[in-house]
Amino acid sequence: MDLKGIFEKRFGHEGILYFSPGRINLIGEHTDYNGGFVLPGAVDKGITAAVAPNGSEKCRVFAADIMDENPYVEFGLSEEDKPEEHWASYIFGISREMTKRGVNVAGFDAVFSGDVPLGAGMSSSAAIESVFAFALNDLFQGSVDKFGLARAGQDTEHNYCGVKCGIMDQFASVFGRKGCLIRLDCRSLEYEYFPFDPKGYRLILLNSCVKHSLGNEYNERRASCENVVAEVASRHSGVCTLRDVTYRMLEEIQGLVNDTDFRRARYILDEKERVLAVCAALQNGDYELVGKKMYETHQGLSRDFTVSCAELDYLVDTARECGVTGSRMMGGGFGGCTINLVRDGLCDTFIEKAMKRFEDRFGHKPLKYEVNIGDGSRKL
Repeated sequence: MDLKGIFEKRFGHEGILYFSPGRINLIGEHTDYNGGFVLPGAVDKGITAAVAPNGSEKCRVFAADIMDENPYVEFGLSEEDKPEEHWASYIFGISREMTKRGVNVAGFDAVFSGDVPLGAGMSSSAAIESVFAFALNDLFQGSVDKFGLARAGQDTEHNYCGVKCGIMDQFASVFGRKGCLIRLDCRSLEYEYFPFDPKGYRLILLNSCVKHSLGNEYNERRASCENVVAEVASRHSGVCTLRDVTYRMLEEIQGLVNDTDFRRARYILDEKERVLAVCAALQNGDYELVGKKMYETHQGLSRDFTVSCAELDYLVDTARECGVTGSRMMGGGFGGCTINLVRDGLCDTFIEKAMKRFEDRFGHKPLKYEVNIGDGSRKL
């Protein structure tokens, strides 16, 4: 799509192109807001935006891909100017958050488009936040560092979009590096790049086409974790998140919190150990162990954390039956994609069977995306 051409035709001056990617997360789901570890990577799909100051105090934004609601909005930069369109709240929110960080954001024009699927668990929202954070920081000569850009995106979700997400999605979008996954310690924000070069394997995403909307369901899971932390902290000092909780501490309060909260907390403790095991496996080139841990994660997400759905479970079960090395639901849950680590020689057979079986069961085919690990936010 010729965004610069669309921009110039609509606004009468030239826009500057920026890009931020979506992400996959190989393992470490719902651990970020619990102070744990995650292992994401930026992908070669994302959001591209043409942006330029317009010399006013008004922002004019055209969403080139949007078909089912108003694709064009104008808004001011004061708190009371928040637009009604949901998609525009991300851009308004990031404008406000960058202003709070000392960037002299003024009126701008923008056109954006993307190839990261919406509602597929690849964090299109973080890509939108990151591309506009990066662009505004550059265009208005801000001095916000990469961590600040990621934080601004996270705070946009909290303050303007109603989702109490962790920092993983925005971090991966900003810090991504081609051919590497990033182990982020969400407590200390220390991070380390791990080479991801699965020769003989491919990363295939299968989109269930069940569109997830996190909102209350996501916040409820977070509340479960906080309930357990509060109970443990009443007995042990220094406990701030589930990252600080041991299995022994968790066992002490079994029966004192409801079973749903207990099982969700136990999943988080298990997932912390799985991320560390996968990092060691990547260093050893042991992708079979990586796949085993992916299946374990899906079981925990489905049975204990209860964020899967029938369609995702069916895709993972099909992958296991077909001999796929690793498969799990990816993202916040309740729809979206499975991520599959598949041997080269098995890919075509697996995809064909998964497509047919899924369509027979649910009446529509899943969508397939092959992804590669790419670089983070940048000016084009």
